[in-house]
Amino acid sequence: MTFELLFGIGLIAIGAFSSGSFSIPFGKTRDWAWENYWLIYSLFAYMIVPLVACSVFCPGFMNVLSGVPAQTLGWIFLLGIIYGICNLTFGLSLRYLGLSLGFSLSLGLMMILGTIIPPAIDGRLNILLQQSGGTMLIAGLLIAAVGIALSGYAGYRKDKGAGPEANPELNFGKGLVLVFFVGITGASQALGIEQGTGISSALVASGIDPLFQTLPVFFVLFGGSFLATALWCLFLSKKNNNLKAFVKTKDIAVSSNYLYCGLAGFLWFVNFIFYGMGKSRMGEFSFTAWGILMSLTIVFATLWGLYRGEWKAADTKTKAWMYAGLVVLVAASFIIGMSGRE
Repeated sequence: MTFELLFGIGLIAIGAFSSGSFSIPFGKTRDWAWENYWLIYSLFAYMIVPLVACSVFCPGFMNVLSGVPAQTLGWIFLLGIIYGICNLTFGLSLRYLGLSLGFSLSLGLMMILGTIIPPAIDGRLNILLQQSGGTMLIAGLLIAAVGIALSGYAGYRKDKGAGPEANPELNFGKGLVLVFFVGITGASQALGIEQGTGISSALVASGIDPLFQTLPVFFVLFGGSFLATALWCLFLSKKNNNLKAFVKTKDIAVSSNYLYCGLAGFLWFVNFIFYGMGKSRMGEFSFTAWGILMSLTIVFATLWGLYRGEWKAADTKTKAWMYAGLVVLVAASFIIGMSGRE
């Protein structure tokens, strides 16, 4: 394993930690419904922070984007809309399956489909499968699937052991339907990123540091995600008579809610800054970076759950299943990363 590969995986791991941490500030918001804090979070995550990051690390990026065919930009923007719909549905899957099980299954399916579909479309997967790295990639994905299954089973045991009173909305059947929808539509994010390789190449040719070549692609992609999110959250806010909460709350200054939602949005997009940096170090088959990101995000999200006491009441066997899943997922991340270098 080369230093370049380890460096890339390390950068992606930092991004995964940020991704697994982004929801923590939501616990500090007060007197806001879901549609209130999710809209402000999305404004920062999808629009404000990406724009600032592009302005800082990719000066002149708008000039490069103006030279990109409108069809390419439109396709990436549309994939962003699909991902926005996916992200809205993701919350429902957590409601019906519980945090641990819903997170593992949703991100697991996103990982597998998001790793395979984009390179299958552009032909790189076929090239890799004809090499030794192809076998390693398939092995890595299968091992990751085992890790996801172990983590998901541990989450199922934990939620089941807590009893229905802990979460009366648990519904395994509805949750599985939503997980499949989230997994399939969530792959649009990885596809949108890969569709922007031409933009990244143009940015590098213009003199932008290759480490940040993916940032403007995220700006276009998540612009679509924000459109879908804003329409739905504003609709819910009006329906539930929560529009006034954006300017007034009962007990605290509304500015603190904006601050915490802005922090959540910052943490979420920092994930993609480091992911893009790590991806730039993964070589010709950089699509393998997606599998690393998803696997490690599940790991860090679970570790945060441990820190916050979500597994405190779980028995020893349940925790053993959980730890086994984490170890397998970390191992799978390295195997997937090495596959593109073989």
